[in-house]
Amino acid sequence: MIQQAKTILKNTFGYDDFRPLQQEIIGNILRRKDTLVIMPTGGGKSLCYQIPAMMFEDLTVVVSPLISLMKDQVEQLTALGVGAVVLNSTLSFEEYGQNISRILRNDVRLLYLAPETLLMPKTLAMLSSRRVDCIAIDEAHCISEWGHDFRPEYRQLVEVKKQFPKAVCVALTATATPRVQKDIQTCLNFEATNAFIASFNRKNLFLQIVQKASPVLQTIEFIKKFPNQPGIIYCLARKQVDDLTTTLTKAGFSVKPYHAGLPDNERRRNQECFIRDDVQIMTATIAFGMGINKPNIRFVLHYDLPQNIESYYQQIGRAGRDGLRAHCLLLFGYSDIHKIKYFINQKADKEKRTAITHLSALIGMAETGDCRRIPLLTYFGEKYAKPKCGMCDNCASGEQTLCDLSIPAQKFLSCMKRCDEMFGAEHIIDVLRGGKTQKVMKFSHQNLSTYGIGKEYSKQEWFYLSRQLLQKGLMIQDMEHGALKLMPKAWEVLRGKELFLGKMEVKPEPPFPVKESENTYDNIYDQALFKRLREMRKELADTTNVPPYVIFPDKTLIEMATFFPQSPENLRHLHGVGSIKLERYGHYFLAIITEYCKGRHVPEKSKSILNPDDIILEKAAKRRFIVIGEAYNLGKTVTELAADYNVKQNTIISHLYNFISEGYSLRSDDEFLTLSSLTSNQQSAVLETYDRLGSEQLKPVFDALNEKVCYDELHLLRLYYLSGARDQETGDRTNGLAQRHDDT
Repeated sequence: MIQQAKTILKNTFGYDDFRPLQQEIIGNILRRKDTLVIMPTGGGKSLCYQIPAMMFEDLTVVVSPLISLMKDQVEQLTALGVGAVVLNSTLSFEEYGQNISRILRNDVRLLYLAPETLLMPKTLAMLSSRRVDCIAIDEAHCISEWGHDFRPEYRQLVEVKKQFPKAVCVALTATATPRVQKDIQTCLNFEATNAFIASFNRKNLFLQIVQKASPVLQTIEFIKKFPNQPGIIYCLARKQVDDLTTTLTKAGFSVKPYHAGLPDNERRRNQECFIRDDVQIMTATIAFGMGINKPNIRFVLHYDLPQNIESYYQQIGRAGRDGLRAHCLLLFGYSDIHKIKYFINQKADKEKRTAITHLSALIGMAETGDCRRIPLLTYFGEKYAKPKCGMCDNCASGEQTLCDLSIPAQKFLSCMKRCDEMFGAEHIIDVLRGGKTQKVMKFSHQNLSTYGIGKEYSKQEWFYLSRQLLQKGLMIQDMEHGALKLMPKAWEVLRGKELFLGKMEVKPEPPFPVKESENTYDNIYDQALFKRLREMRKELADTTNVPPYVIFPDKTLIEMATFFPQSPENLRHLHGVGSIKLERYGHYFLAIITEYCKGRHVPEKSKSILNPDDIILEKAAKRRFIVIGEAYNLGKTVTELAADYNVKQNTIISHLYNFISEGYSLRSDDEFLTLSSLTSNQQSAVLETYDRLGSEQLKPVFDALNEKVCYDELHLLRLYYLSGARDQETGDRTNGLAQRHDDT
């Protein structure tokens, strides 16, 4: 059965290999075992039921709340020659009847409909005349009351499942905490052993969270980095969507709005323009994006704070579904928290408590100074083993040296106390900076002793400090009203008994990182040819009335512009080129490639010869940290390497750590001890802490040493620790003792 599934994967969908867990899930469904699938957005959930549907003799019913998803998937399947129809409110009376007729005469393999449509007596009566082999429940988190998007009608699907006892049931979602997963299984009576949970980690998404300062300017500067590349901007309110759309349009950007307040026709037209590459940017509320399968979205910007981590994860999941890099930026402002709380306070008590918990988790992720993937993945019950992902702003900016910020911390905490611990960070900062806001004057806070004592720092710098005070537990924020409250640790700093070490300088925006081991074809494909191929794709898409990615995704065009295939057989080897698409569209693209190569004498490259692994190895051979690591092993010192490459010593230390992290050995040397400015007792204390806590993450070591050893020293001694020099030193000492014992 699996071999047949692999044949369909290649011939119909044009993919050479299954993604992680797809093969196991498909095998489980084909054995007719009810299956829970938790897989991130863009992870390939749809194939998990589409391929079995093509192998079953009878009908697969796909339940989805998303009209856009139904339309998108039916278009794609139809383009691949697979029989699929939809039943929903967007169809005319004639279209609805035609689709019913196709279902009754067994002319389709997949039927897409909303839960409300499935629950209608006439739909159930129609389906009872057909054998249903599979029921696929998409967005299955809607079943759970603990989910962020609970829908009562989804609970009723349990009764529908009972009406088709011979049909295998598969429930799929991208956003489910462990509690929600268990609730889905209990509700649908699934066995726990038939759950397949893929990693929630979308490695190709760069995560960045910055303080919201001048949001319009920040937005414009950000989207300038992505000329002619599609992206989504999410806002909390409809008015904000309209205002921002107007501003960006005046600034010369190609942008359309999307929210529930627009007329249905305009909303659908705007979405269609975005999907078909007729407009670059969608400015939208959370109403937009569910079910959108546009694979080449290169950025998602959150202009406002989402309400919970599930929403954030779901929305950033719309970026980079083609596996290529995408950038996810969140503008984080504490005033947004109050807006969200306003909506939360409209809920019933039980729902309110759940929503507050969800919001707190999101704020924690926004405020962390560690790798952002750690709290994000932990929320979904997944342990992130690496100390750094290299694909978030905290990791990309590297460790910053901490300095003594006890005095500004005392100013902030003292001002909180004098304001009776009844206000949020923004008001405290206004008082510190001598602001004359209406609230300051209303409460006569211009008369406080702390009024105007913090003018030496900008508002943004004070916000940055306040987040560190929260992270380190010197204060907490009342989630209901936003007021900051002092914690016992704060009094130690206020009384001068404890130092507060932190960073007042706001982190510079890190460069968008280039990871050499991923996205193999970046920067090596012919961009002029790629542009011509995109133009042809758009022309074909408009002619056949489908989105461009239904013809071929960007990744396929990039491979065409990398390998220059000039025969049907070589074109067939590329990603996303199956038999149907090769026959329908292959000759159009081959004609462009052949003409382009002939005029420039560009040779054809066989993908079987120059495959992705070869390119990765070729690039790996050139990666700087390997060159530096090998030079060090040949006897070069850290100081010499820093001079050779005209970089700081810290940069060489970072490269050497990467060298060890990739599994290479580093020669044992005392140079790292020599470069350290710590006393021998301090060095011993650090090394003993590595013995106890391990060396993967530096923050626990930093905390265990009472924040008295800076990160630069920890980096140095970690290399000494990992190179084996300490083990050798210990062994030499032991051998010396043994020798003296023998001599006596």
